[in-house]
Amino acid sequence: MIKVYHNPRCGKSRNCLAFLDNNNQEYKIIKYLDETPSAEELKTLLEKLNLKPMDIIRQKEKVWIENYKNQEISDEALIQAMINHPILIERPILIKDNEAIIARDMDKIEAFFQK
Repeated sequence: MIKVYHNPRCGKSRNCLAFLDNNNQEYKIIKYLDETPSAEELKTLLEKLNLKPMDIIRQKEKVWIENYKNQEISDEALIQAMINHPILIERPILIKDNEAIIARDMDKIEAFFQK
């Protein structure tokens, strides 16, 4: 089953769910702001995305700018920052089997399902 890291207040995230609904895809929503992923879950997610922690950090978020911007931060510390402040996690993220994408644009989402 497809999993979606979802923030209901995010238009891109809502658009992703609409795409899944319109294409009759079954999915499970992970409201990561309420169900904060563990360090292990984030590491597994990063492996599936084939990205580093900094690649999924929302660097325009106020909490990032006030607490982390322009600092030298290890990957482990970035993962801890995402646990402490899950709003920093980019969204939406689609997970299917052992693959995942940051699903911010429709072309990328469509390509993900054409594999």
